[in-house]
Amino acid sequence: MNTAYPYTLEPQNSGGYLVQFSDFPEAFTEGQTMEEAAFNAAEVLSLVIEQRLADGQPVPPPSSQGTHPVAYPQATVQAALLMRHAREDQGRTIADLARALHTSWPSVQRLEHPRSNTTLKQLERAAAALGKQLTITMM
Repeated sequence: MNTAYPYTLEPQNSGGYLVQFSDFPEAFTEGQTMEEAAFNAAEVLSLVIEQRLADGQPVPPPSSQGTHPVAYPQATVQAALLMRHAREDQGRTIADLARALHTSWPSVQRLEHPRSNTTLKQLERAAAALGKQLTITMM
C-alpha cells in the first residue's frame, strides 16, 4: 500500500509557503522555503495520522490530489497504518489476527498504535499472518 500523501504548496504574499493535504483537512503547515515546507509537511502528516490511529478514526488511502512532491510519514506511523489497512482490507478483526498469531488482543492492538515499541519481528509475523511480506525501504 502506498503511504505517500500528496500536498499542495501555495506561495504566501508575506513570504513562505502554505502546505495543505486534501486527504486530511486538519493537516496544514507552512515553511519559509520549499524545503522547509516539505520537511514540515512530513511532520504534520505523521502527527495527524498518528492522532487518527490513536482515536480510532479512519485514515483514508492517499488520493492523487496534490501538485507537489509527497511527504512520507514516520516509519512507526507507516507500520501502524499499513497493519490497520492490511487487516481491514481482509475484513479481519483484531481478535482474528490475535488468534492467528497466538497472542492477546492487546498485543495485536499495539501493532496498530504508532507509539508502541513494535519490533520488526512482530511486524514480520503479523504481515505473514495477513499473507503479506514485510519489506523495508530507505529513501
